[in-house]
Amino acid sequence: MAAAGSGSIRARPHKPLITTGGAVASAFAGLAIGLVRALPSAVRAELARGVGRFAFWLGIRRAVALDNLAHAFPEKTEAERRQIAAGAYQSLALAALESLTSDQLTERELDRAVAADARWPELEAAIRSQGVLVASAHFGSWELLAEVMARRGIAFSAVVRPLAGAFNARLVRSRQQAGVGLILQRGALQHMISTVRRGQTVVQLIDQVLPAHQGLFVPFFGRLASTTPALSMAARRTGAPVYVALAAREGDHLRLIIEGPFPVPRTGDLQADLTAHVATLSAAIEKWVRQYPEQWLWLHRRWKVQPSSR
Repeated sequence: MAAAGSGSIRARPHKPLITTGGAVASAFAGLAIGLVRALPSAVRAELARGVGRFAFWLGIRRAVALDNLAHAFPEKTEAERRQIAAGAYQSLALAALESLTSDQLTERELDRAVAADARWPELEAAIRSQGVLVASAHFGSWELLAEVMARRGIAFSAVVRPLAGAFNARLVRSRQQAGVGLILQRGALQHMISTVRRGQTVVQLIDQVLPAHQGLFVPFFGRLASTTPALSMAARRTGAPVYVALAAREGDHLRLIIEGPFPVPRTGDLQADLTAHVATLSAAIEKWVRQYPEQWLWLHRRWKVQPSSR
């Protein structure tokens, strides 16, 4: 098995963390972001929803989203699945907006906007006492979840893919200014292990497809999905506890959802143990996506990589 993030960093040069697209794109992005940040929060939220509705109307990846939903929810009508897909576009737009404006929230506003799960104190206590591994997903407001952790003084690093575009550059800078460490996905495993051994936390979104030779295939909505084992491998190597943390929208606030800890099995069969652990994390995420289906990234081709038939 070739695990995600386990390749040699000497094999070929890393891509840069961010490529901005040039001075003109950066200037335009800065102007647009400045205008958005100047708007009242209620106006910004409605603007984001409008952008989401417009993107769905334009049909950007709409066929992908509807196909994913047809496989995931065959019991629902086409109209119901279209409604979920439309909601997913709005949720994505809101998450993007929050990524650009969450630093404007005062401590009081942030506390009022986020309803912590009853198990949040357990996770926070674990994080403050040792290195912890956190699995999350492109669900609800994953960016505001990062903001909450950073504001509460929790030192953590996030595993990320190289990003492109001036808007993403602004996001990267804001996360770094908040004290969030960034670990490039390729070659990430050793960095994850060393970070945890320093007593810090690592967060990884585990719901993106990987090439077949890098991932483990585990069920997700009844279909095999190539999923990163890096977080499970880091847990196996370090003994660090593993939690799932998600941020779901409920009305005018976010609910922080905590699951776990999920220990890595130790049966003596490493491949089977890692696969079982990755499957457990994916199942925990699936449970909440089923409860809030309009808040997951159905636009992503999550199942495009399948195991070889040979």
